[in-house]
Amino acid sequence: MSRTARIDRETSESKVLVELNIDGEGRADISTGVGFYDHMLNALAKHALLDLHVNTVGDLEIDAHHTVEDTAIGIGQALKEALGDKRGIRRFGDATVPLDEALVHCTVDLSGRPYCVHTGEPDGQVYAIIGGDYAGSLTQHVFETLAFNAAICIHIRVLSGRDPHHIVEAQFKAFARALRAAAEPDPRQPGIPSTKGAL
Repeated sequence: MSRTARIDRETSESKVLVELNIDGEGRADISTGVGFYDHMLNALAKHALLDLHVNTVGDLEIDAHHTVEDTAIGIGQALKEALGDKRGIRRFGDATVPLDEALVHCTVDLSGRPYCVHTGEPDGQVYAIIGGDYAGSLTQHVFETLAFNAAICIHIRVLSGRDPHHIVEAQFKAFARALRAAAEPDPRQPGIPSTKGAL
């Protein structure tokens, strides 16, 4: 069964196209107009082994917020569609990822219930501007948006970090590795991994 999705979403603030293959090879073709965000989404695809195509045209003349948020909505919706009924997956994934001085732990549950817990960023991270147009406050918002639109549970804890770039990148890589583990087929469990019989 192909675990792929295509989301084409347009509002007065942005036009977003997302094509996603969960069982990919980590190939990415990303264009949002926000260079640092493109870098993070490339890392997400590479470390989750997603094939991910994203093309977003947003109102960057205002700021990057709508572009980043609406892209996360599209990716979340694509993940939800591609995962389908989640039959035969591991469901839970966990990763701890270092990036120089930064260390981030992420746990994912492909539960069907949206929830996000995001803790540990150092004081001042939310005010950091990375790459000229990516505000540090956007990172938590991205993961909250992904969780809500994919209907998954995400816990992210920043355990250490100093450089704003490293702190964000370690979060995206930890999420990617946890997502990859959660979405992998479980050869011992061909059915729905829930006592309720549905996720």
